[in-house]
Amino acid sequence: MTKEINVAILGASGAVGTELIELLESHHFPVANLKLLASGRSAGKTLLFKGQALTIEEVNEGSFKGIDLVLASAGGSISKAWAKTIVSSGAVMVDNSSAFRMDPKVPLIVPEINPQAAAEHQGIIANPNCTTIIMAVAVYPLHKVQPVKRMVVATYQSASGAGARAMEEVKIQAQAILNQQTPTAEILPYPLAFNLFPHNSALNELGYCEEEMKMINETRKIFGDSEIRISATCVRVPVLRAHSEAVNLEFEQPFPVKKAQEILASAAGVKVVEDWQKNYFPMPIEASGQDDVLVGRIRQDLSHPNGLELWLCGDQIRKGAALNAIQIAELLLQENLLHPSKTVAVSVGQ
Repeated sequence: MTKEINVAILGASGAVGTELIELLESHHFPVANLKLLASGRSAGKTLLFKGQALTIEEVNEGSFKGIDLVLASAGGSISKAWAKTIVSSGAVMVDNSSAFRMDPKVPLIVPEINPQAAAEHQGIIANPNCTTIIMAVAVYPLHKVQPVKRMVVATYQSASGAGARAMEEVKIQAQAILNQQTPTAEILPYPLAFNLFPHNSALNELGYCEEEMKMINETRKIFGDSEIRISATCVRVPVLRAHSEAVNLEFEQPFPVKKAQEILASAAGVKVVEDWQKNYFPMPIEASGQDDVLVGRIRQDLSHPNGLELWLCGDQIRKGAALNAIQIAELLLQENLLHPSKTVAVSVGQ
């Protein structure tokens, strides 16, 4: 990747936005010019990139002129509002929100799994949900060898999934409790410090929340398999950063544990962490700041001869969001897919 390009980050002041800036620098991404965009509330603030203080600008109709790549992480409504402007300006948007993930015209990509889908983009590529990415990176290497029939997952999701303000809120709540005061909640619906609760996204008529449905629908799309049976229970836990997941997999035939360990040990984006003598396995505190998804406690499901159990942890802000977006951008450059060559057709009403 030698050609330098003009990059804009939409939502630059948020937790994922600031991580994108750091990753562009640490990955030596070929940036000619970097434009930082956000709402008027953040305009005027500065952030460092390669030792230079860049001023955040309020996004407007002219913000994307001359931009080749937009890394968007400002929320679904913002992505929908600016999508056509971005693409009509000649840029490609890698969108971290849920706005376009299930649009059939928009590829939903985890580079370790379905990089070939990038060739189908029409100006927008969707970054999957954080819990979906973390699970998919660990499960797909096994799925390639022997297709998964059924997945049952329980998530343990950190405050970082709700953004930087939620992380700060948990710290304040913890201090209040330690001072024998009553904690208050503004960002999340209930106090999270020393507590946990089912994910607070909207429930459907079947009792599944949006976060759980994202895991179901997005995994099927990424794997290219609409027949996989998936059930998820998503829980918010008092951890600052990095999500954890307990995953149960059912196959058509038995899947030897040793074989699964060997496959995962050589899988891209995965690091096996297991010390059975010390009862030492992946922890969110050790996954924080790491690019790899940590996987361990790979064991036979005692209730089913064709079942495997996995425990995994992954940094929601990195591989679950910013890192995956950067990897998609690198893929676009490597495959010369940066500039859209097809008619833009985006369903912004989804």
